Amino acid sequence: MKLKFTKMHGAGNDFVVIDAINQQVDLSTAQWKRIADRRFGIGADQILVVEKPRSHNVDFRYRIFNADGGEVEQCGNGARAFVRFVVDKGLTNKHAIRVETQAGVIEPRLEADGQVTVDMGAPVLDVEKVPFHAQGLEPLMEGREQLWPLVLGHRTVWVSAISMGNPHAVQVVADVESAPVSSEGPAIEHHPRFPKRVNAGFMQVLHRNRIALRVFERGAGETLACGTGACAAVVAGIRRGLLDSPVTVQTRGGELVIAWDGEGIDPVTMTGPAVSVFDGEITL
Repeated sequence: MKLKFTKMHGAGNDFVVIDAINQQVDLSTAQWKRIADRRFGIGADQILVVEKPRSHNVDFRYRIFNADGGEVEQCGNGARAFVRFVVDKGLTNKHAIRVETQAGVIEPRLEADGQVTVDMGAPVLDVEKVPFHAQGLEPLMEGREQLWPLVLGHRTVWVSAISMGNPHAVQVVADVESAPVSSEGPAIEHHPRFPKRVNAGFMQVLHRNRIALRVFERGAGETLACGTGACAAVVAGIRRGLLDSPVTVQTRGGELVIAWDGEGIDPVTMTGPAVSVFDGEITL
């Protein structure tokens, strides 16, 4: 089987994007994993699949597969790549589209300057819906935010548990460059308090409108940028009284701008780049 694809990235978070409207795509977990493999495949943090919508009031369906071959609910940087792809490939003549995901409908918009803005919807702040098992734990209140203790071996870290369509555990660190992302990230991802695993965010507050962020993503490891992770970090920071919207999020791959009005029902918006790198074809 031959598949056409486009390699893209958003602030260094890299993707293989596949048009499943004009070609048949029915792959196994092992095949998704092979595509994402950086030595034996194309290489990507996530694989994005463009499909016809199932609902009448949306333009496309968006599916996401992590580098481990598992399907996940949401990918914010991928949403920006998605709208760039469908516009560039002539799959739509709209610059603002509605896209259905496992986590609900999102609305990415291609701006005149080439940046992409995505309405990511409201954050999920009910920890049971993240999901996070808080039974038997006593949260620490900081501002309006509940911080939850996670025991990692001989160390306890305090995290915000927030979902942006996928689960995030966000902690504040003094220096993001020396933060124990590679050692604590996997332990947090697989912590039994998070039954669907979790993305581990390490946030350094630089000032009230700027943070530095590293994210260890479930199923992918540390990535150069994480859109939903940036959204979750900013929500946590605003609720803790540390940040004011809008916030520039400095990642290792580039900058994202996150805006949120500060109430649970308000949507989070994210603006950042989406770049096509090359087109290709792979035989599976």
